[in-house]
Amino acid sequence: MYEGFWYNLKNAFRQNNNSLYKIIAINLLVFVVMLFARVILNFSGGASIYELLRTNLMMPAAIPQLLLKPWTIMTYMFFHEGIFHILFNMLFLYWFGMLLHEYLGSRKLANIYILGGIAGGLFYLLMYNVSPFFADVLPNAKMLGASAGVYAVVVAAATLSPNTTFFLLLLGPVKIKYIAIFYVLIAFANSDGSNAGGELAHLGGAALGFLYVNQLRKGRDMGGWIQAIGRFFEKLFAKKPAVKVTYRKEKVSSSESYRSSKSSGAAARSQETTQEEIDQILDKIAAKGYDALSKEEKRKLFEFSKK
Repeated sequence: MYEGFWYNLKNAFRQNNNSLYKIIAINLLVFVVMLFARVILNFSGGASIYELLRTNLMMPAAIPQLLLKPWTIMTYMFFHEGIFHILFNMLFLYWFGMLLHEYLGSRKLANIYILGGIAGGLFYLLMYNVSPFFADVLPNAKMLGASAGVYAVVVAAATLSPNTTFFLLLLGPVKIKYIAIFYVLIAFANSDGSNAGGELAHLGGAALGFLYVNQLRKGRDMGGWIQAIGRFFEKLFAKKPAVKVTYRKEKVSSSESYRSSKSSGAAARSQETTQEEIDQILDKIAAKGYDALSKEEKRKLFEFSKK
């Protein structure tokens, strides 16, 4: 995570502990592939094929349509069509995601993004099917974009460390809690406008980000099931050694064997203690915020995050 943006993005799927870059890479990859597909298919008379691809990535508001395409509650949050749409989403995801990665780690960042996208999709689905305001547009309404997941990340970061300051162009230093409040208010104000579905999803994602951090402070991780799925696929696609190397172990005296065993045991205990310390530091951040850490705890967290 400390080798530079483009290096980390290029090697997103070769490294562990970098879910932020994996999420950004997936969004960019889907955007580029669909962009080329749209242009090529439109020029070759296959516009209907592109529309079919598009509708199978976007999340429909009508429940009967969603039941036929249940995967879209996941795919919609990785699909963009406008250059500025994906640009601003990825910028905010990167800025606030780096903060969450430092404070909570890679896995919890992924939890917040995915849960935020799901929460945003469900709130969008609920409002479009319950409110009479959307009755006329319901059959054709569909949603795309990472905004719900991004809003979850933004609000989670602001909830976790509200007084962290970002330097904004023309405005100077601004605490992130005010940035989060501003964007939530904008989403609420526009929730009955032309992009009502997207704004409602923003609100659902924002609520999830706030709830996730508060539940984490109580010792409950709402994203445990996401990590269980992730670990399953990690094991499934993990590279296995092609050749098993064996060697003849030289004889050693009983005293040397004892010293070696004792040394190995001490090293293992030291490594285990280090991991326990990091877990305690992360728990302290979740409970009291990053500012509550001592200088020594911040140093340990920084050094560990570079491994």
